[in-house]
Amino acid sequence: MSPANLMSSPASAPVEADAAASALMTRFDDHVMNTYGRFPIAIARGEGCRLWDTDGREYLDFVAGIATCTLGHAHPALIDAVTQQIQTLHHVSNLYYIPQQGDLAAWIVANSCADRAFFCNSGAEANEAAIKLARKYAHTVQDIDQPVILSAQASFHGRTLATVTATGQPKYHKGFDPLPAGFEYVPYNDIDALEAAVSDIDEGNRRVAAIILEPLQGEGGVNPGDLDYFLRVRKICDETGILLILDEVQVGMGRTGKLWGYENLGIEPDIFTSAKGLAGGIPIGAMACKSFCAVFEPGNHASTFGGNPFACAAALAVARTLEQEDLLNNALARGEQLRKHLRAIAQQSPHLFTEARGWGLMNGLALQPETDLTAIAIVKAALERGLLIVPAGPKVLRFVPPLIVSAAEVDQAAEVLQEAIAAITAS
Repeated sequence: MSPANLMSSPASAPVEADAAASALMTRFDDHVMNTYGRFPIAIARGEGCRLWDTDGREYLDFVAGIATCTLGHAHPALIDAVTQQIQTLHHVSNLYYIPQQGDLAAWIVANSCADRAFFCNSGAEANEAAIKLARKYAHTVQDIDQPVILSAQASFHGRTLATVTATGQPKYHKGFDPLPAGFEYVPYNDIDALEAAVSDIDEGNRRVAAIILEPLQGEGGVNPGDLDYFLRVRKICDETGILLILDEVQVGMGRTGKLWGYENLGIEPDIFTSAKGLAGGIPIGAMACKSFCAVFEPGNHASTFGGNPFACAAALAVARTLEQEDLLNNALARGEQLRKHLRAIAQQSPHLFTEARGWGLMNGLALQPETDLTAIAIVKAALERGLLIVPAGPKVLRFVPPLIVSAAEVDQAAEVLQEAIAAITAS
């Protein structure tokens, strides 16, 4: 991308689709199931941290496919990897050895606390695999007939029936009863509540087998884990034999300025999951675990597409680029720069905002609970001015740009955000 393009201002005119774009959206709505509240733009192409819609309008992308496009859009390393792989072999059954899958598993093991990896297609599937692994471990090793998995309130773990049940937000459960048994919820960062739940759920053959937590809650409001809390959780698991599962789907692959979110907390999980940023936007998920709990056997679990050559080649390209372009340090520096801007906005408007919070390039700006202003209203105002951001619940703005984001782009995003807030509060 040329310097002129890098510094160009996104379009500030209100988003009004032209006739062709309107027809595209109408055709889309006529045929695609209505499961999203979509914004009225159709994205045509991207480069770096920029996107353009079908009308040619430019946007600064601080959504990154919801913390997924690790290397931004059209990164040369990802283009080269997937082009070469699609020309060679894109898919083969897991009935055979897949060299790229072995290389990716070896990279994960070498760069984490895990000893084994299982590959699938998404974060929900990775968490589903972790739940199944924890249940099998409960039955075969812990001698628990009715295993319970504890998760946190305000968590988000996926959309399959088991992972949506593990999600500690009732709004995601509505309409899907009967939900699977074996899940209980405790407040996040509340060690007393967790200890009480572990103690209370101990009757006969019904016991806590695993605890699943996000190191930093994303969908629940960008809530960072408390260091002392996670140290105590790890100690409880060590003393009781309970498995600790960490959901790294959104925070993993450098998003927090560390390769894995758990590195911010001074602990190691027994099982962790990854997806989103793992292959920079190519669908892949991974469940990784330590050897002692790797109890799956042939036939216990599987995935047709999981770990195919194409997805693994993309993930390996992302992994190598993280190292070669020093993107962890960029995430730390740009994240601190962004939080400085967000803290200034909060201090300038304390009647509207409470705080800025986050790690690395996963950040939130929280609105005052009593204000009538909503996150989605600011998101829409920012979109009209060419900045893409996303809510994390009704009262938190979430900022998750690609890890390649520049200092100039962070400054520009903050400027556009301030303009959007000023415009919407004035009206």
